[in-house]
Amino acid sequence: MEDCLAKKMEITVSEAEKRTGRNAMNMQETYTAYLIETRAVESQSEGQCAPVDSLWRRYSEFELLRNYLSVTYPHIVVPPLPEKRADFVWHKLSADNMDPDFVERRRIGLENFLLRVASHPVLCQDKIFYSFLTQEGGWKDMVNETGFQLKADSRLKALNATFRVKNPDKRFTELKHYSDELQSVISHLLRVRARVADRLYGVYKVHGNYGRVFSEWSAIEKEMGDGLQSAGHHMDVYAASIDDILEEEEHYADQLKEYLFYAEALRAVCRKHELMQYDLEMAAQDLTSKKQQCEELATGTVRTFSLKGMTSKLFGQETPEQREAKIKVLEEQIQEGEEQLKSKNLEGRDFVKSAWADIERFKEQKNHDLKEALISYAVMQISMCKKGIQVWTNAKECFSKM
Repeated sequence: MEDCLAKKMEITVSEAEKRTGRNAMNMQETYTAYLIETRAVESQSEGQCAPVDSLWRRYSEFELLRNYLSVTYPHIVVPPLPEKRADFVWHKLSADNMDPDFVERRRIGLENFLLRVASHPVLCQDKIFYSFLTQEGGWKDMVNETGFQLKADSRLKALNATFRVKNPDKRFTELKHYSDELQSVISHLLRVRARVADRLYGVYKVHGNYGRVFSEWSAIEKEMGDGLQSAGHHMDVYAASIDDILEEEEHYADQLKEYLFYAEALRAVCRKHELMQYDLEMAAQDLTSKKQQCEELATGTVRTFSLKGMTSKLFGQETPEQREAKIKVLEEQIQEGEEQLKSKNLEGRDFVKSAWADIERFKEQKNHDLKEALISYAVMQISMCKKGIQVWTNAKECFSKM
């Protein structure tokens, strides 16, 4: 971890800017660009003020970077991007992806994504990632030149492997099930939080009615007037405080959403393992079939019903020369198949070893992050309740002085 990029470079997404331009279809579009600023840490420790390098990136470029990382490092739980459009929002928040509050939260999420990658022991060393942070022009061409799109597995192929693999690894099957459960639990938690936020907002705002009523009441009272007026002021402050409270809550909701999206990153690793296992099983099956064909040709016996066997009965047996030629071709294919099977076995073992090491790293990170987020959320709720108690304590004092 001492060699990770996050230790050598400060990385921030400091600004978001709404822009208008033309897309690939030459149609005008409105989008948001994000300013990435980087500064070397080493020169700062030597007492020098390092210059800040900056460049602008669109959300689609962040998506391209993450797609590249996911394909290039299939054994790694690649950090997710923040949502492109708001989800699990309570009624006061806008679901518009151009809404300033949403853009600001997404800016924070994009910065967090970059810091996650820069802190990862493997991803931080990737040259394409470094270029994303430091090279504005020509970066897309550099990514496309890697040919990563050609390595991407199709969804249909992945689905086929899921249903047809015969000997799935129990650990990855359990992990896939866990990721589904994690996503379900966090989704429910976010829905509950959104419903609570809706009701809490209404409860707080209706306290503003106390302020209005106390203010109107104070106008017709001489001895009680000042106390009622002051109590009304405290109620107005209480009603207005909910906006800042729920804005802070969104920060914790976004932390939970990150792990909602991490669940899909976990599943991606599991799907890749299923594909590799399926390819291995198909290679083994093909090798067994070729060995059987070779044996049948050598002995002249056909064990199972085949089109080849029927053809021999109808049109006569092959000549010894033809049989020898076919046996030679099959022997070459068997040798090649055995080498491929050995290679796939080795590749599979390496994948499992690397994937499981990163999954263990992810579990530690997840446990730490979610624990901190839940504790901070509880502390915020306690603070909110204390403020409510203080408001009513102040109102009580106002009433006591009447």
